Amino acid sequence: MTASSETTAWPETYYVGAYWGPRKESPEECARRAADFLNLLSPYDPLLTTWYKSTRSLKDVRKYPLMPPDVATLAELFRRGVNREKGGPVFESLGFRFLSVNGGLGTDRVDLNTVCGAFSEVNANLCLMSLPSKGPHTERLLSVPVLSGVLRSMALAFDPDWAFAGSHEYRKQMNADSTAGAFVGWVTYQSRRRGTVPPLPAPVRIEPVEDKGALIILSPERISARIPEHVEQGHRVGALLARAGLMRPVMS
Repeated sequence: MTASSETTAWPETYYVGAYWGPRKESPEECARRAADFLNLLSPYDPLLTTWYKSTRSLKDVRKYPLMPPDVATLAELFRRGVNREKGGPVFESLGFRFLSVNGGLGTDRVDLNTVCGAFSEVNANLCLMSLPSKGPHTERLLSVPVLSGVLRSMALAFDPDWAFAGSHEYRKQMNADSTAGAFVGWVTYQSRRRGTVPPLPAPVRIEPVEDKGALIILSPERISARIPEHVEQGHRVGALLARAGLMRPVMS
C-alpha cells in the first residue's frame, strides 16, 4: 500500500522544518544565512527559484522580489521583524522573524517562516517551509530528491541542530507532544553536534551533509501517517536513534 492509494477526503499536509538552540546573531548574520539558503534551494524545484517578501495583500507580493538575494535588503527585513510589545522595548533574546513566499497562489504557493538570532532558553530558532498538499506539483515536491535537497540547504545555510521533513499527522504519530528533535520524520537531519547516526536497517538510507551532519531517509516512497507500516517503521528507527542518544529535544 502506498500513500497515493489513500481514500480519505483530505490530504496530509507536509512541511519541512529546521530547528536550533540559542545562537545570538545580528540581522546581517541572519541575512547572510537566509541569502545562502535561497540560493541553495533553486536547483531543487522550479517553485523554489523565486522568492518575495510576504505582504498583507497577495496582489502586492510580486512588488518585493528577493532574488537574487541582497544581504542588505534581507538584513533590514530581519531587523524589522524584532519582537516587541506595542510601544514598548525590543525583546532582543527572541531574535528576528522574517516571512517570505514564492509568489505562487493556491497549489503553487510555498511559504517560509524564519526566526534567527534568538538566544532565549525558551524559544528555538527555526526555518519552516510549508508545501502544497494537493495540486499538480504535489507528487514532484513531496519526493525524496526535493525534500532531501531542502533539508540539505537548510543544514548548510543555517547549521541547525535537527530538521524534519514529513506531515503534521506523522509528527503527531511519532511524538505525542511533537517536541522538535525527539522524533523521526520521512527525512530527518541530525547535526554532528548531537552525536553519530548508527547503522540503520534497510530501506533506511543515511546520507552525509558535508561536515555538518547526516540525513536519515526512511523510505524512497512517500511516508504517510495513515499507513500503519510507515508509523511502525518510524517508531522502530526512532528507538534505534534513541539508544544512540539522538532522540532528544532541541530545547531542553
